[in-house]
Amino acid sequence: MTTVRLRQFGDPILRTPARHISKAEIRSDEIQGLITDMKQYNEAKRYGVGLAAPQYGVGVALSIIGVKPTPNHPEFETFDGVIINPTYHGIGRRTGMWEGCQSGGLGRDTLYAKALRYRRIKAMWYDEHARQHTEELDGFIAHVFQHETDHLNGILFIDRVRDRTTFMMASEYRKREMKHK
Repeated sequence: MTTVRLRQFGDPILRTPARHISKAEIRSDEIQGLITDMKQYNEAKRYGVGLAAPQYGVGVALSIIGVKPTPNHPEFETFDGVIINPTYHGIGRRTGMWEGCQSGGLGRDTLYAKALRYRRIKAMWYDEHARQHTEELDGFIAHVFQHETDHLNGILFIDRVRDRTTFMMASEYRKREMKHK
């Protein structure tokens, strides 16, 4: 795995829409190596469930998602995949859902807030083999898909927060919100 410094809020690459990549590029050694490095990086992080290429310092429309059940969230379905050139359409109304971001701090110093997200979406993307997917996603996987797609469009979760009083650090979030679960 390449040594990388994860880009943090304020880095201009996080506000720049990522470039879509062709099917031929998806299959290239360069993109395949990037996918491998990003997966290894994200798996090494304790709380990360997704990582967008711009966070990794590369301006292409590619994210990895690694959601699995945990002791605190046994209800989570597993989704372990690569989303390339993703888009989605929301189904229903958006609601405030808790989230943080690896680019918004690390560990106890990660910023959390309630971002407006759809609970259900119709998602379209290419995988790491350049195969196209169209699926309805719901719950936490839909939430993460929206977060990662936003990253590729230069949008941060803090842009989706309407109730500014929900901002808090991870340590406070865990103390207040996780005790209710």
